[in-house]
Amino acid sequence: MFDDRTDAGERLADLLERRDVESDLVLAIPRGGLPVGRAAADRLAVPLDVVVAEKLGAPGNPELAIGAVAGDGSVWLNDELIDHLGVSSAYVEKVRENEAENAREKVASYRGGKPVPELEDKRVVLVDDGIATGATAIACLRQIRNAGTAHVTLAVPVAPGDAESRLAGEFDAFVCVQSPREFGAVGQYYRSFEQVSNEEARAMLESYEP
Repeated sequence: MFDDRTDAGERLADLLERRDVESDLVLAIPRGGLPVGRAAADRLAVPLDVVVAEKLGAPGNPELAIGAVAGDGSVWLNDELIDHLGVSSAYVEKVRENEAENAREKVASYRGGKPVPELEDKRVVLVDDGIATGATAIACLRQIRNAGTAHVTLAVPVAPGDAESRLAGEFDAFVCVQSPREFGAVGQYYRSFEQVSNEEARAMLESYEP
């Protein structure tokens, strides 16, 4: 069990150090990934920024994700589920466009109008507070890799035991503190899993001093 996201970030940072992970930048998936990413970025002595992806909800059931899309349009689709539900390509494209715009708006809100960092030839660590389905993580990883990064490490405190193999090909390295075979929800592995406010998220982004 992690006490909270900051504790999880410290333990993740310990593992990143032991693995000798080198990074130019930590990107966190907001909002839950920011406290974890803040701890990791501080330990690695690199800037912290954000990358955002939004889930694509199924018709009539927005909580059921049929995929996810990042702000640049990078997308991951659950083709098996889409076929099973009979979702039309027109619906997928419409919701993809809408959610990509939502992701861009969130990035702008968190970053306060600051320019997006240059990722080409950079070593990037992508951090979240945990992985369940991996949908948003994959969309974010695809955006990062499409930007021409030199190396991408996906780093999380907790993920299902099959996460590394299931997401293989989306990253160059995978770092995870706990990988239980029997996995429920990410929040089950935290004693405190309170929602991170927008104000707290912005403060974490602004706290780095090179």
